[in-house]
Amino acid sequence: MGDKFSIDSHKMAYHPVEVAKLLSAEDDISKLLDIYPIYVEVSPVGACNHRCTFCAVDYIGYEATNRIEVDVMMKVLEDMGSNGVKSIMYAGEGEPLIHKKINEIVAKTKEVGIDVSFTTNAVAMGDRFIEESIQYTSWLKASVNGGSAKSYAQVHQTREKDFQRVIDNLKKAVEFRNKNKLDCTIGVQSVLLPENANDMLDFAKIVRDEIGADYLVIKPFSQEESSINRLYDNIDYRSMALRANEKKLKELESDNFKVSYRSETMSNYHEDQSNRYTTCYSTPIYMAYLMAEGSVYGCKDHLLDHNFSYGNINKNTFSEIWKGESRRKGIEYVLNELDVSKCRVNCRMDKVNRYLFDLKEGRINHMNFI
Repeated sequence: MGDKFSIDSHKMAYHPVEVAKLLSAEDDISKLLDIYPIYVEVSPVGACNHRCTFCAVDYIGYEATNRIEVDVMMKVLEDMGSNGVKSIMYAGEGEPLIHKKINEIVAKTKEVGIDVSFTTNAVAMGDRFIEESIQYTSWLKASVNGGSAKSYAQVHQTREKDFQRVIDNLKKAVEFRNKNKLDCTIGVQSVLLPENANDMLDFAKIVRDEIGADYLVIKPFSQEESSINRLYDNIDYRSMALRANEKKLKELESDNFKVSYRSETMSNYHEDQSNRYTTCYSTPIYMAYLMAEGSVYGCKDHLLDHNFSYGNINKNTFSEIWKGESRRKGIEYVLNELDVSKCRVNCRMDKVNRYLFDLKEGRINHMNFI
């Protein structure tokens, strides 16, 4: 069974026009400034209803007062849509479904021609969201990091009853999707941790048989250097993988259900990073991150770092920010000063960076023999 959702790969090869712009620009910053992001992650709110033990953005502080105002977001979406932004994932440093106007934001996102997705813990996924927003959503991925109520509560630091609530919410979303023949992929992801490794096989059966989801992703933890939590600093996937049992998990696959067990990414966690790309070409060019308080960053893994901060949508338009002097300085910093060996292992754009770096530096042997 192939990875038809390309979860353990990347999709940059499907954007040849944007890749060509990078290659032709070489290191001309003025040309790079003209390339708008393909993908933007947006944090509608700073508040979160859980306190996961592995949270990468715990250092932001879960500020309940940080919230993108809907009228501001509507203007930002029009700006992004008119300048070629292709997709937005609503996730961020908070739980996106807590935003009271999330349904209006989703509808507007689709109206301006931008594809919509969500990463959510799904606890706050009520009937209104399912009935109004699933129709506009390309995919929804629930972060469920425990295969039982006990391990789930341990990792999410919440009540055990939230586990069944999430299952029920996702089941309802799948049933609504199927009944109305909507084109929304609904999946579940789990970060493989010592607390849940023994539960993954049973959990996969819940995801397949009880929820009826399209896939389950089991992926490794990746330490964010700014994070307060340090529980998994010395995590070893070479031993933990045996407990999760990839072979038996893959045997649960069917035509309607896939398991993406990210073994290659887990191996990357322990590999020698010295032969990795030395320049990040994705984050200052092809993606952006919009914080709940309105700041636009070039990389999710460098929030609050001024080198990646380009401006705030409450003061300037997205276009002004994206083509502004702060982003120019940010690109120069990434191209000339950033030491990627100190960046987070297995960051979201890791495989995109490997692909772009090989293209830019000609590292593929015999690449012209197609």
